[in-house]
Amino acid sequence: MKNFHLTGNCPVRDVICRLGDKWSMLVLITLNANGTMRFSDIHKTIEDISQRMLTVTLRTLESDGLVERKIYAEVPPRVEYYLTDTGGTLIPHLEGLVGWALENMDTILEHRKGS
Repeated sequence: MKNFHLTGNCPVRDVICRLGDKWSMLVLITLNANGTMRFSDIHKTIEDISQRMLTVTLRTLESDGLVERKIYAEVPPRVEYYLTDTGGTLIPHLEGLVGWALENMDTILEHRKGS
């Protein structure tokens, strides 16, 4: 029997918690679909995310090594974001989840109505 203890380091809980928030997967999928992007372009692509939440999400993904930020010494400074190699290895799994969600969303919505 596999145990997922509340104490100590549980990699499943830790990773799922970080990726399971409202925005992380969308940011990763967006960067994968569009390649290197500036902050404003990511924000335009995911219209309903606030600038603050996008900043927090990008910082979290960067601290986890899934996204990298490159700052250009220009005036004004130009900042671009892109997936790291590690972030790229996550994409097939996210695409599988996205595909599953698209295939099953109608059924899920029907069940929610019945609840």
